Formats: sequence, structure tokens, C-alpha cells
Amino acid sequence: MTPLSTYRLQMRGDAFTFADAENLLDYFAELGVSHLYLSPILTAAEGSTHGYDVTDPTSISPALGGPDGFARLSRSARARGLGLIVDIVPNHVGVEKPRQNAWWWDVLKHGRDSAYASFFDIDWELADGRVVLPVLGSDDDTA
Repeated sequence: MTPLSTYRLQMRGDAFTFADAENLLDYFAELGVSHLYLSPILTAAEGSTHGYDVTDPTSISPALGGPDGFARLSRSARARGLGLIVDIVPNHVGVEKPRQNAWWWDVLKHGRDSAYASFFDIDWELADGRVVLPVLGSDDDTA
């Protein structure tokens, strides 16, 4: 089904889950929405309030309802003629707490030899092979 009109839903485990979206499907259908745009839905860092610090890009966030909640939302949406679009952004990977992200932790431990090294955009020639990580901080950091 080709998307004709989308409605973006900001998914948050502490505020708006798959079950919450499912409860609003009739409303979205009445609006004439063809697809719901869900963002983000992958497993994020513990305690994340925004979900853009993904720690497991292979799993759907348990805080949102996990795979079962997503499947229920998908079935219910399809029954109303609605499709789903999932936002997956590679640079939304959480690295603040490396041990929560198995892939990143493996890269930090094994460097270029990590099975996940190619999953990250790392310039291995910079800084004698050390991982250099630009981090956005406060305005005071730029002085």
C-alpha cells in the first residue's frame, strides 16, 4: 500500500506506547490517515525518555510493548486499512553507557577486530587507531 497521508507518532515508553497508539486507531482512520509513522521503536538505553539512544538495533523496545505489542498494533492497524512506517536512523545509537550497547562495547574492547566494527563509522587511521568520539555538550564546551 502506497502511503498517501502519514501521521507521526513519537513513541515513548513513559508516555506513549504501542497500546496507546492502538487505542487511537479509529481516530486516525477517521482522519483519513493511510499510514502511521512510528519513531523510535528500537530498544534504547535504560531510563531513556526519548528512545533515540538505541542500545539494541535488533529488538523492539520492551518499554513500548515489545514485539507482541508491535504485532498487536500492526494487526489492528491493518484491520482498519492503516499501514505502519518505522523510522530507523543508524546514527541514533546510544554510546553514553557503553556496557548497555553490546555492539559498541565490543568495538571498544576489540577495536578493528570487533565483529561490529564495520557497523560504526570509525576512522581507524585518526589518532593512531583510537576511537575519537565527538560529543555535543553545553555551550561552555566550545570556549
